[in-house]
Amino acid sequence: MRRVVGVLAIAAMLSAALSAQEVSTPQTARQALLEMFFSKTPGTFVKHLPAVTSAALEKSGALANLQQYSLLTSQLQTQGTNFQTFETGSVLLSGEDPKTGQKLEVTVENDALHGDQDDIELSFQTYKNGQGQRTPFMPRMTFTMKQEAQVWKLNEISVTVRLPLADPDLLKAVTENMKAREGANGSGTPHLQVATSAAGSDAQVLGAMRTILTAEITYATTYPRIGFTCTLSDLDGFGGGEPNEHQAMLINSGLASGKRFGFVFTLSGCGGGPATSFHLSAVPNANPFGRKAFCADQSGTIRSAEDGNPSICFASGTQVQ
Repeated sequence: MRRVVGVLAIAAMLSAALSAQEVSTPQTARQALLEMFFSKTPGTFVKHLPAVTSAALEKSGALANLQQYSLLTSQLQTQGTNFQTFETGSVLLSGEDPKTGQKLEVTVENDALHGDQDDIELSFQTYKNGQGQRTPFMPRMTFTMKQEAQVWKLNEISVTVRLPLADPDLLKAVTENMKAREGANGSGTPHLQVATSAAGSDAQVLGAMRTILTAEITYATTYPRIGFTCTLSDLDGFGGGEPNEHQAMLINSGLASGKRFGFVFTLSGCGGGPATSFHLSAVPNANPFGRKAFCADQSGTIRSAEDGNPSICFASGTQVQ
């Protein structure tokens, strides 16, 4: 009987020790990265930013605008996207839109841990109705995580794009585009098709809007004495030398010109010193077929107006999903 009791006691002690070990297991860099973008708990995005970055954002007043990035889970669920995240294994994230049959899979190509730094390299693959979609452009992102006060922080993001010039899909796309241009020179109808394509899609315009919004936050953080800027050229990325308040090198020169994808992009409403607010609008540039107008402010929320009127967009525009 004593022997049985002794065995049970040892088993209980081992169980308790294992449980304590599980509880004290530190968070991995990969878990921290997932928590940063997909946790439903408010403040997790900022939690995994370097302390100096959080302090600068808080001082500039831009910290509150970043809270939206920690709510990606809720946003995706609202849009009806089914997705899963994985803390181990080759797949980091898998998301599918049941309405369109499109699926995105984010794969961990390399996870290099060196002391208090972990470089997580990711690749992206899209599927349509279960079939992998080939593309000659193969972007990869590397998230560099560093430990700070025993918490993994996102220290750097790098993006690389692979462009294989001998890829058959790329060659096919280029040659088909050249044939289409040749056809446009021979008849009137293709000209209309080329002009419509040059105008750009709503997705391209929205992408440009988000680029400018992100640049504004970075600008206000970098130059807190000025705050937000209402001069697109201040965000320009062209030129040599070091970035400065009149050439912050945050967006490309094409977008900084204010005219892109058949739209005119305008910044306005930068009141105060430092400026704590701004308005961004994208209005169709004399498009005969009529397009939406898009608008946003320092909150980062993008809205649209069907009639192309920016005033209506700011007053009662429909939020873009």
